[in-house]
Amino acid sequence: MTTAQPRSGLVEVHLAVLLFGGTALFSKLIPLSALNITFLRCIVAAFVLALLVKASKQTLKLRHSKDYLIAILLGVLVSCHWVTYFAAMQLSSVAIGMIAFFTYPVMTVLVEPLINRTQLKWVDVVSGLAVLIGVILLIPEPNLDNDITLGILVGVLSAALFTARNLLHKRYFTGYSGPHAMFYQTLVAVMFLSPWQDVSMADLNQHTVGLVILLGVVFTAAPHALFTTALRYLSAKTVGLVSCLQPFYGAILALIVLGEQLSTQTLIGGAIIVATALFETQQSHKKNKL
Repeated sequence: MTTAQPRSGLVEVHLAVLLFGGTALFSKLIPLSALNITFLRCIVAAFVLALLVKASKQTLKLRHSKDYLIAILLGVLVSCHWVTYFAAMQLSSVAIGMIAFFTYPVMTVLVEPLINRTQLKWVDVVSGLAVLIGVILLIPEPNLDNDITLGILVGVLSAALFTARNLLHKRYFTGYSGPHAMFYQTLVAVMFLSPWQDVSMADLNQHTVGLVILLGVVFTAAPHALFTTALRYLSAKTVGLVSCLQPFYGAILALIVLGEQLSTQTLIGGAIIVATALFETQQSHKKNKL
């Protein structure tokens, strides 16, 4: 009995991270803008997440009135993060967009001390410089007319939005389960993005609708539920380290499904960024134990 729980947790967290990595493929597979993909994805995900919360016999209501304001802010950050996330990959490639986005673990360790008013460690500054070098290696030319360069910058912006969302969530919203918290964030995202979405019935053929439902159910609601379940069996350190495999999973899936190739320079830059993310994730959990 005792050996089955950790093994089950590992399967769930790896499956969740694999599905998170597969999310990026839909930026290429769904023939819609990044904003419209996010809007439709959130409609499906909010509905499924509400069912998951109800199935676990929780109430959809939040405990305090101030939590609704926090949920609104989190939802706005999530919607902007997802739009820029998909836009980064539409401009460049799945692998490059994901690598650029994965600068967020290092952003977190650089920003969190400022929020908590603690001293920034020199090793974190070195990590920040390493990530900067990795991003520079990804950039083909310092020109915003180049879509790949623009995609990298949008991916870094997505990472900054995700960092802000995570820090806010950690500080004010950890009392709610993953599906419960994500229900409100996806619901707010639908309302926030609705004035700018321009999906028409002509865009929604059977193939596109099927992909949107697959994205919302299997690649959004399911991995968040799996991720939450995995945390019951595994340490936060293990979950965080496995999460750093997301760009690897995404790149492999993009190679298999989309036939995307990686240049040597991209591989080197990506390896630096992901290795630094792994290092900082491990360091952050060591700090938390002290």
